[in-house]
Amino acid sequence: MPDLNAVVEQVTDRIRERSQGSRGDYLRRLDAAAAEGPVRSSLSCTNLAHAFAAAPDGDKAALKGLQRPNVGIVSAYNDMLSAHQPLERFPALLKQAVREAGGTAQFAGGVPAMCDGVTQGQPGMELSLFSRDVIAMATGVALSHNTFDAGLCLGVCDKIVPGLLIGALHFGQLPFVFVPAGPMPSGMPNDEKARIRGLFAEGKVGREALLESESQSYHGPGTCTFYGTANSNQMLMEVMGLHLPGAAFVNPNTPLRDALTISAGHRVVEIMAHGDAYTPVGRVISEQAIVNGIVGLLATGGSTNHTIHLIAIARAAGIHLTWDDLHALSAVVPLLTRIYPNGKADVNHFHAAGGMGLLVRELLDAGLLHEDVMTVAGGGLRAYTQEPVLAEGGVQWQDAPDRSADPDVLRPVAEPFDVDGGLRVLDGNLGRAVVKVSAVKPEHRVVEAPARVFENQQAVLAAFRADELTGDFVCVVRGQGPRANGMPELHKLTPELGVLQSRGQKVALVTDGRMSGASGKVPAAIHLTPEWVAGGGIGRIRDGDIIRLDTETGELNAQVPESEWFAREIASPDTEPQHGMGREMFAHFRATASGAETGAVTFPGQEMSP
Repeated sequence: MPDLNAVVEQVTDRIRERSQGSRGDYLRRLDAAAAEGPVRSSLSCTNLAHAFAAAPDGDKAALKGLQRPNVGIVSAYNDMLSAHQPLERFPALLKQAVREAGGTAQFAGGVPAMCDGVTQGQPGMELSLFSRDVIAMATGVALSHNTFDAGLCLGVCDKIVPGLLIGALHFGQLPFVFVPAGPMPSGMPNDEKARIRGLFAEGKVGREALLESESQSYHGPGTCTFYGTANSNQMLMEVMGLHLPGAAFVNPNTPLRDALTISAGHRVVEIMAHGDAYTPVGRVISEQAIVNGIVGLLATGGSTNHTIHLIAIARAAGIHLTWDDLHALSAVVPLLTRIYPNGKADVNHFHAAGGMGLLVRELLDAGLLHEDVMTVAGGGLRAYTQEPVLAEGGVQWQDAPDRSADPDVLRPVAEPFDVDGGLRVLDGNLGRAVVKVSAVKPEHRVVEAPARVFENQQAVLAAFRADELTGDFVCVVRGQGPRANGMPELHKLTPELGVLQSRGQKVALVTDGRMSGASGKVPAAIHLTPEWVAGGGIGRIRDGDIIRLDTETGELNAQVPESEWFAREIASPDTEPQHGMGREMFAHFRATASGAETGAVTFPGQEMSP
C-alpha cells in the first residue's frame, strides 16, 4: 500500500479530531440501533400483517416466518427526468435478485426528484436546494416502518443522491447499496452546444435553432452527459464505496446495466448484519471516505454544489467538514480529467478512456486516497480499480486498463492537466466564497473591476439585452442565499457572461447564490457567506466599487477604505414573501437554513460552526 500523501493525512486527522465528539455520539447511536435490530420480530400481529399484506405469496410466507432478511427499496423514479426514467424497471429486477440471494425486498417509498435543467431561471428553482432535505426526510419516512434489514437507494441527479444519502445515514446501522441508472448515449458535441447557446444569447440564432441543439444534446433516457452535479454524484458514490465498482457510467437499458442492477440486489443481502460482511452505511461514510470523496471531486473538476452537499452529508454522519479542508486538499490533488464544461468530452468518453477504475488506481497509487476503508464491495477501495464486464450468469470484474485510451480526457497523476484541483476558498471584506478555476484560463483568474450590482439574474439578462454591460466589470448578484430565496442556481448567466468575456472584457461574478455544477470559463465567486439577508458584506457593495477577485492569492475584497466600508449601512434586501410554484410552503426552510459553508442544512441539531 503506497504511503499516504502528507496533506491528505493531515486533513483527515484534523477532521477526525474536530469531529471526535459528534462522530462518537453518532457511532454510539448506530451501535445501539444495530443491537436492537429491526423490530419486525416484535411487532404485534396487526402491525406485522399490515407490513406484508400486499406481498406476493412466496414473499409473504418468508416475511411471516421472520427468518429471511428484508430489503427496503427507496427510489427517485419519475418519467419526466431522463436520468430517472430508467429506474422504472429496477424494483422488479432488484426484488427478484434479493429473492435469489435468500431475502425479500419491498418498495419502501418514493422520493421527489426535480430537474434543475428544467427549472433553471424559473421560480421552481427556488425549491431545488431545499429538495435535498425533503428527499432526506422522505427517505426517513419510507424507512420508518422499521421492518427492513438493509436498503437500496435508486437515484442520480443533483440534490437527489445527497438527500438519499443523508436520509440513509439517519439509519446508519443498516447497509445500503446505491444503484445508478447511467448516462444517456452521447449526442451533439458539447462545444457545438455551447457555441449555439452563445449565438442565441447574442440574438444571432433563434429559439428554433436553440431548441433543436438542446434536443440533440438531451435526447434519450439517462443522465445528461456533461460533468455537472448529477455525474459528480455518481463519481462520489463510487469513490466513497457505495456503488458496486464501475457502476457509475454504464448506459441505461443495456445488458450490462441490468446485470449490475441485479448484482446490487445480490450484494445487499450479503452485507447485512446476519453475515460476516456486515457493512452499515454509517461506517462506510467515515472521515476517510469523506476525504476520498473530496479527492475524487477535485481530481475530476467536479461540481461546486458539492462544497455544500459534502458538508451536509458529513454532518449527517457526525463528521465536521469545512471549506478549508477542501481548499487544503485542492493544493495537492492534480486535475486528471477534462470533461465538459472543463473540456470537450463527456462522461461517456471518460468512461471509454478508462473511467473510474483507472482514475481510482492512479489516485491510490499516488497515495491520494485512503485504501483501507469499508465499502459495499468489500476489500477496501482497491476493489474499485476494477471494471465490470458481462459474463456467464451476470457480471464479473476485471482490472481497469493500465493506460488511458484518450489522454485528452483522462491522464495519469504523472502527467496531469493541472497540478492542483482548481478549487479555491476566497476571503476578504465581502466574506468567504468558493471558486472553481479548472475551466478558467490563467489570464482570467484575476479580475479587478467596477461592480455592477443586481438583485436577481433576470436583471442581469435585461441589462445584457440592452447592451448596458460594457467595459470590464464584476457582476454582483445578491439576495440569492439559502435564507433569501432558497439559493437557486444562476446558470442562466453562463452564456451571457461568457459572450462578454469572449469580446475581450474582463468579467467575473460574485454572488451569495449558487452557480452550477456546470460553471465554466468565467471566474465566479459563489456561495458567498454570510449571505445578504444574514448581514453579509455583499450588502455593502455599491455600483462602481472596485472589486478584486484574485483566485491566486485567495482575495475577495471591495477596494473601499475600511472606515467607509464599515460605516455603510447594509442595503435592505427585498423581503417580499415568495409565492407560486409552492414556494410559500418552504418559508420555514428559508427561516431555519444554515449558511452555505455549513451545508445549508435545515434540520435541528445539524448546525456546526465553520
